[in-house]
Amino acid sequence: MTLYELKPRFQAWLRPLVQDLAERGATANQVTLVAAAGSLAVGALAAIGALVAETSVLFLLFPLWLFARMALNAIDGMLAREHGQKSALGAYLNELGDIVSDVALILPLAALPDFNLAQVGPFALLAVIVEAAGLIGPLAGASRRYDGPFGKSDRALVVGAIALWAGVGLGFGTLGPWLWLLLSLLSVLTIVNRVRRGVAEAQAQARAQAPSQTAE
Repeated sequence: MTLYELKPRFQAWLRPLVQDLAERGATANQVTLVAAAGSLAVGALAAIGALVAETSVLFLLFPLWLFARMALNAIDGMLAREHGQKSALGAYLNELGDIVSDVALILPLAALPDFNLAQVGPFALLAVIVEAAGLIGPLAGASRRYDGPFGKSDRALVVGAIALWAGVGLGFGTLGPWLWLLLSLLSVLTIVNRVRRGVAEAQAQARAQAPSQTAE
């Protein structure tokens, strides 16, 4: 079970807004670019505030933006699927935009007093590998894999919670290194699950196709 499984309910809630955006001429690619640009801006602003002004209060923007980003991600997908806006460029922008947004919102956490780049950096790298493991599915003969326990939506929830905790002035003390170790281990488990289940799916499809090929 991951937050990704709640996506259909969230999409149903957003559908009237998506319909209105489509009628106004908004495109899925525009929404995708707005989500990536917003993540870069919010992440940079929070990091500059922590490093230059020595304040963590701007990290309070993270939970608000992460919710907005989740909505934007759902909207661009619905515009593409339900309003005939699917395109090859859109597929690239969607996947690359998600990765850029993740890194842009994870790395600034290294600017917080209780953390450092040696702790946060590996988790950011693992977030990229998690998504790559899902994307490789179709290349291996499986579907795009979204297996948990620590997918994109779950990762966003945790990043938002950490930013909120820091933004209200609470520290992590000696728990910082252990927190990032736990999150990294969950990411590794997610990578293993996506690879293992993707391979199993591809092998099952190959076995299902084998009799028909033999008959021919």
